[in-house]
Amino acid sequence: MKLLSTLLSFLLLSTGVVLSQNKIGKFDLRYTLATDLDTKDGINTAWDDVHAVASLQGVVNRDAPRLYVYFVMEGNNDIDKYWWDKYSSEGQWLYNKSTETYDNIESLFSAYSTLIKGVVVYDENIASTSNVASAIAGIEDLVAIRYDNTPGSLYSRLVLNGPKLKVKRWLINKDGSPLFTAKGNLPDTNRQSSGSLKNDPYLWFIEHYVKTGKCNTEYGAYYIDQYWKKNPKATVRNHHTLSNHDFFISKKAFFFDLSPWGDEPATDDPNQTIGTDLNTLKEFLLLSYKQNEGNKLCYIGGFPAWAYKYTMHAGGSHDDVPTEWEFSRIISAYNAFKDADAIGYGALANASFWQHFPLKEKYPQDWVSHSDLKERGLLTADGKVDIGKRNFIIFYVGDYDASAWVSQRTPSIWDDKNRGQVPLMWCISPVLGKRVPHVLHNFRTTATKNDYFAAADNGAGYIMPGMLQEPRAISGLPSGLNTWANHNKPYYDKWGLTISGFVIDGEAPALNKLGLDCYASFSPNGIVPQKTPLAKMHGDMPVLRAGHDVNQNDPAVAAQTIVDQVNERSMIPFHWFRNILKTPTWYVEVVNELKKLDENIILLDAPTFFELLRIYLKEEGRVIE
Repeated sequence: MKLLSTLLSFLLLSTGVVLSQNKIGKFDLRYTLATDLDTKDGINTAWDDVHAVASLQGVVNRDAPRLYVYFVMEGNNDIDKYWWDKYSSEGQWLYNKSTETYDNIESLFSAYSTLIKGVVVYDENIASTSNVASAIAGIEDLVAIRYDNTPGSLYSRLVLNGPKLKVKRWLINKDGSPLFTAKGNLPDTNRQSSGSLKNDPYLWFIEHYVKTGKCNTEYGAYYIDQYWKKNPKATVRNHHTLSNHDFFISKKAFFFDLSPWGDEPATDDPNQTIGTDLNTLKEFLLLSYKQNEGNKLCYIGGFPAWAYKYTMHAGGSHDDVPTEWEFSRIISAYNAFKDADAIGYGALANASFWQHFPLKEKYPQDWVSHSDLKERGLLTADGKVDIGKRNFIIFYVGDYDASAWVSQRTPSIWDDKNRGQVPLMWCISPVLGKRVPHVLHNFRTTATKNDYFAAADNGAGYIMPGMLQEPRAISGLPSGLNTWANHNKPYYDKWGLTISGFVIDGEAPALNKLGLDCYASFSPNGIVPQKTPLAKMHGDMPVLRAGHDVNQNDPAVAAQTIVDQVNERSMIPFHWFRNILKTPTWYVEVVNELKKLDENIILLDAPTFFELLRIYLKEEGRVIE
């Protein structure tokens, strides 16, 4: 036995493989952010290297945190270094962990070659094969590499030369001709082609991997395919979002990039029959629903790549937000939600690594008592809300429904020196604890007494809950409300949540009685939907209609907007305002400006605001239209 152990150790050392959980490989991908995107080589390096490394991470980090990369930059903030430094400091999770840095991609893949089974090669002339390659990489423990046998290409350096990784799966013929032709039957199936070169690889994947049960349909990944290479400067440089693939590869998820619109061809596939993309999307979702037996939700990472596809930006007829809402409406009809890595701050690296972060069992929060409210002069001696001329406001501090957004903006927002000066309701989706548990842990362990947490839209995931109610348009499936409630309860319990700070109804139906019952079961202290009377009680749960977005950079202008909205909604003294990615300094300055304009407008902490709202609405059984 001792001889066998010694021999194994020798073999592992001779290949340079990092297997010990106490030794972590590190690789710097930031060079891909500096390539010349006006050249083919620059674009290929920016795409190929990140894709290959992310797929490697997804495989080797599945069971333990073995490989960490530096990639994401937010302005001057080096995000992956920021998080590594924070958790490698004394007393933290990564403290004294030994590391090994790899200086080039050949040495990296040589080091980890025994932890992967080979390569899946995809076709750059059929964009969707890049996403199919990511899915297969996760399922078969492979690395995704674009076919390109020219000297100096990544394929040449890793497959033909260097570590000479073996190709185990071809999404292109070995001579470089296309495997998919949009004619006849899909390869090795009896299924007829859709007539779309874009859709056929997805349908082939469905036949070979989804219907056979090889794919984990509890996870889906909605990220742009190689079409990004046609316009790599359309938005922020890292928004190929290939670095986001690693987590979903580790989960053996399905990947897709499909239009949610059924009234026009996908803008990246204009010759397809109208609705082809939508039909493929629905097929993925229905198979996911069936394999999850309707009792589990499908976790989809990503967001419509609106700057590149499917909107007016790309020659379509639909605007950005309607496209966001239509995608949400469709996935919600099949019991799926999204972790919304939207353009701007959509890049996230190392989620496959951080998924192993050790969270506490629970992160409780206290609620306010009526005796405390009386001491603060907010309740009268007989327990009624002491309003006088006052108007109470609450800020929806968002948008934190995306793992990428909270990870990127922590240094510039959460670390703001003025955090804690005024009460803020930080609305963060608790499901982000799947991909960025270290971020949520950091929030809770560094929060001040003025930092209180509620759930972001629409709970533990961005879903349109009206689409869970029967009758269910689009899917015709049975009610998903119980599944949604059962999904949320453990998240709300773990993170001490009792408020859902915003419910995006979008184009979905409003919450009916059963929908409100569902929310009352896990969010008893309040919800803020879009489609509801101005304020009402549902049982013991206060319901307040969402108010106005206030996002002006000038605090004086923002304060005036708040005053105007308070005056406009004078029938109730409780007012909710949504803000997107504002710093604590901005909130402090807005509050100071409000005092100049109207000293009777009072910013409250979340427990006080919603408890007073409950008492106020209960006093006379009020429903305010």
